[in-house]
Amino acid sequence: MSLWKNNSRRAWVWGVLTGLLFLGLGAVQGQFAVIWKKAVMICLECIGLG
Repeated sequence: MSLWKNNSRRAWVWGVLTGLLFLGLGAVQGQFAVIWKKAVMICLECIGLG
């Protein structure tokens, strides 16, 4: 666990910003619709909420 204690707050901020950047890029490319469709199909078919 020393890895987490040795990293500075700045490294965490950069990691979060990088994650948000990639999340935004995926949304721009239309990946949100693909993930949403898969999630709906899981709810309707596997769990039986439909």
